[in-house]
Amino acid sequence: MLEGSVVHREGALLALNKPPGLPILGRPGDLSLDALLPALRRRLGLAAELHVVKAPAREYSGLVLLSSCYHTTKKLQQFFTNARWRGQYPATYRAITVGVPEEMEGEICTGLRWQQQEDRAMVRGCQQAGDMGNTPGSAEGCALQVVPVPAPGRRSLARKDVKSTLTRYWVLSAMGGCALLQLQPRTAFPEQLQVHLTLLLCPALGDHRHSSQVGRVLGVPFFLSPETAPSRTQVLDEELLSRLGLSPQQFQHLPLHIHLQELVLPEGTLCAPPPPYFVHTLRCLGLPEH
Repeated sequence: MLEGSVVHREGALLALNKPPGLPILGRPGDLSLDALLPALRRRLGLAAELHVVKAPAREYSGLVLLSSCYHTTKKLQQFFTNARWRGQYPATYRAITVGVPEEMEGEICTGLRWQQQEDRAMVRGCQQAGDMGNTPGSAEGCALQVVPVPAPGRRSLARKDVKSTLTRYWVLSAMGGCALLQLQPRTAFPEQLQVHLTLLLCPALGDHRHSSQVGRVLGVPFFLSPETAPSRTQVLDEELLSRLGLSPQQFQHLPLHIHLQELVLPEGTLCAPPPPYFVHTLRCLGLPEH
């Protein structure tokens, strides 16, 4: 499947269109992209080992940038760092949301931090698992969740207990209470896009982790704190389920509709088409595919 998902191959660079649900890193014996890279290298006839340069989170689909050259990897990592300093942001995502933002474009800015769920013990070292897309909550024994901190204090930011995060968004199309958004994260934090979309009161379709934080009274959405939000899979009304052609049981297995579509590199822009289920959802909802 990964061999068939190659969207770019030039010199030491290789780009894949990752399916959702595949983690970048994993424990020994687990299925992960890192564990599959040696077999992929052999199938593609590459002499050198492949290394991950940039990749979306486990739940996201989209572009994974790989390199078989150490110097190329360091050069690209430095390029991404310099781009942030220049105020340029190379990653562009697409998301299908349940709800339409009030403004056609804008930004979401908030502090984010890890918080323990209930009284379960935190496992040390779990945050390292989140660097390449695996969140601490996904590691065995961890019971952490990402929560927003609307007005973080200077001390918490200085101690790095809280990170200030920012995402720009544009509404590309909207129909029947759903929307196709373009997202450009200006910072990097696990689950940032999902949390930011809930703060917009427009959770991503298939977000079974954070969407319960958006409640409704008489059809009007409002934000529930993570402490008071119910722990459950995303809930859709019967009309929307009918448009998607899904039963409530089927919907529980619907993937997250967030896709890393574009990456800007020194030589140009790489693009990856959204996966078939994403395109099918757009057509069911009557949203232009862009």
